[in-house]
Amino acid sequence: MSSSGAPPHNVFVYGSILEPAVAAVILDRSADTVPALLHGYHRYKLKGRPYPCIVPLESAKVNGLVITGVSDAELNNFDVIEGSDYERVTVEVVRTDNSEKMKAETYVWINKDDPTMYGEWDFEEWRVIHADKFVETFRKVLEWNKNPNGKRKEDVVEPLLLPDD
Repeated sequence: MSSSGAPPHNVFVYGSILEPAVAAVILDRSADTVPALLHGYHRYKLKGRPYPCIVPLESAKVNGLVITGVSDAELNNFDVIEGSDYERVTVEVVRTDNSEKMKAETYVWINKDDPTMYGEWDFEEWRVIHADKFVETFRKVLEWNKNPNGKRKEDVVEPLLLPDD
């Protein structure tokens, strides 16, 4: 899996990357996943953005998936997609299929006091409205990362942003 001979990574996903087509764009293959629960974090909506964030919150938990067998190059793709608003951290999750604990990388919103965080993010609602746009935009972001051609990443991801309410 890992091209450098290093052991493969596990990545806990909780938002748009739960969608198999979105994960496939990042990995350039189908994702091998296991269902998991992350304790001590809360998943929020973000005003003006169709994707969620997570931040530490002791009494909360987040359902998601762990993508297993992620190579170093694939992990770099996750870093590119998640961008500078998120910090990659190692967390312990609990598999919901067998209660086994495992380590995984995940992406935590850097601004823990962001006033644009609110409510609960809904995957099914997101899937109906935004999934196709994410697949196409993530494909463009990864192409941009290989060959920026003078463009800024912000110009490539702008189609994902929502009009202000």
